Amino acid sequence: MNKRTCTALATVVAATFALGATGCADRQNSADRGARNPVAAQAGAVIGGTPQKGGTLTVLSNQDFTHLDPARNWVMSDMDFGTRLLYRTLVTYKAAPGTQGGQLVPDLATDLGTPSNDARTWTFHLKQGVAYEDGSPVTAQDIKYNVERSFSPDLPGGADYAARYLAGAEGYRGPAGGKHLDSVRTPDDRTIVFELRKPFAEFPYATVMPTFAPVPRARDNGPRYDNRPFSSGPYKIDSYARNKKLVLVRNDKWDPRTDEVRKAYPDKLVVLMGLKQNQIDDRMIASQGADASAVPWYALRPESAAKVLPDDRVTRRLIAESQNCTDMVQMHTGRAPFDDVRVRRAVQYALDRDAVLTASGGPAFNDPSTAYMPATLFGGKQPDTLKIPVDGDIAKARALLKEAGKPDGLSTKLTVSSGDKGRAEAIQQSLSKAGIKVTIETVDPSAFYATIGDTKNRTDMVYTGWCPDYPSGSTFLPFVFDGRFIKEKGNSGNHSLFRDEATMRRMDEIAAMTDTRQAARAWQQMDGDILAKAPTVPVLVRRWPLVLGTNIAGGYGHTSFGGQLDYATVGLKDPAKSQS
Repeated sequence: MNKRTCTALATVVAATFALGATGCADRQNSADRGARNPVAAQAGAVIGGTPQKGGTLTVLSNQDFTHLDPARNWVMSDMDFGTRLLYRTLVTYKAAPGTQGGQLVPDLATDLGTPSNDARTWTFHLKQGVAYEDGSPVTAQDIKYNVERSFSPDLPGGADYAARYLAGAEGYRGPAGGKHLDSVRTPDDRTIVFELRKPFAEFPYATVMPTFAPVPRARDNGPRYDNRPFSSGPYKIDSYARNKKLVLVRNDKWDPRTDEVRKAYPDKLVVLMGLKQNQIDDRMIASQGADASAVPWYALRPESAAKVLPDDRVTRRLIAESQNCTDMVQMHTGRAPFDDVRVRRAVQYALDRDAVLTASGGPAFNDPSTAYMPATLFGGKQPDTLKIPVDGDIAKARALLKEAGKPDGLSTKLTVSSGDKGRAEAIQQSLSKAGIKVTIETVDPSAFYATIGDTKNRTDMVYTGWCPDYPSGSTFLPFVFDGRFIKEKGNSGNHSLFRDEATMRRMDEIAAMTDTRQAARAWQQMDGDILAKAPTVPVLVRRWPLVLGTNIAGGYGHTSFGGQLDYATVGLKDPAKSQS
């Protein structure tokens, strides 16, 4: 390993715990490292005990939400917030820490759905007594309507499971003009039936997505619905000033007897936006006054690790679940210079993942990636098929560029969310050693996905990641590498714009497999096959470290929402101590 990196890591982190002495030598052994990592010590634990009902929970945020409209909400943290507080879906995840959080439970539906026709048909029945914030009943037709509006060109950005799996969905562009999907039927107000174009035994997992939340047609106002989704959950929007402040208050029409997941402890939630992330970190560490009843929206900055890890009083309030998401450098494979696999492989070899890991807070908060899918989809450990050193191989990268006719290197641009600037600089420095000059363009987090989703105007490289929506390769590789679902606007997942016929044919073959173990092995094999074609470079898997206020109770990172705080159960130890 590069000695410089180990020394730099020691400066920031090693003095705080014993990992600094051994972490550089043992980096590839993630299981062993996790066992000795104090950041992981509280994995699966609940911070602060059981909350008391009442009070105001404050969320300190550096950004606005990407989307709260359920048809457009497909960012892990936003999905957590939206589906735990504002709207319900057919099925959801159990409110529990650790591996229990991966269990499906009925939400609007009475059960996890009934398959028929070889899992091409799925039927769900809705619970009685579920109402919107005005007291009107949630109906099956409202869920059908939101599924249909998710196809609308003016509502980009949402999950596209409906587009991928519903029969007859090709070319559908939403319910405008009275056009509807025949593959979604509502025999009565409490029954909804989905007809799929192929067997899909995992369909209940797809219905966790906000796409399968209800939206009453009379309340839909197109893109403006993002500002005021109509509540079917325990809270409703009292006020929302974009990029400044969101206030949620109780929805008194929500009936907890119909909801086994959401506990709705606070009386009010206030999200304060546009704050500087370093100030949020410092406020959460100090936990003074009203901040004792606050939680951060975004993960702890790597630079703040040295303020947290040496102090037991703070680490007791630290949660840091794995995001189970892979950060990647995605290259535009549809145009020069990255239409040449040799150039893309040069980036693979030039990238110093170790430097990016250090810029991300070191091995306490991250693991380097050697594959696209996270370790959970490989039985606990990623394979290392390419055997590229963690600090790169500059000589190999230069040789590949020379072979591609670029002996003097090349210039390109990289778009990153402003919170990833430190990681981008580490990428920039490592690629420059191979002659690849990178100009960094930063974008506000709330506009990041819209920016990189504009396929005609985006830069040649983007730094982003992907998380499996549930534990299956079918929710990772097809969404990141299937070229048939690339959109001109609102493109998601496949930011390398990778279109490879052999890959897509194999995806269809795996999707048709009825033996889930056989399919899992096939997805694992495909991961290595795509890696050899180098459309993107896997970089690291992060934890999601959050320091909670001293008055917070019921706090844990939910493993199915990328380690984000589970808003279904968080609350306050002493509501009387909270301040608006």
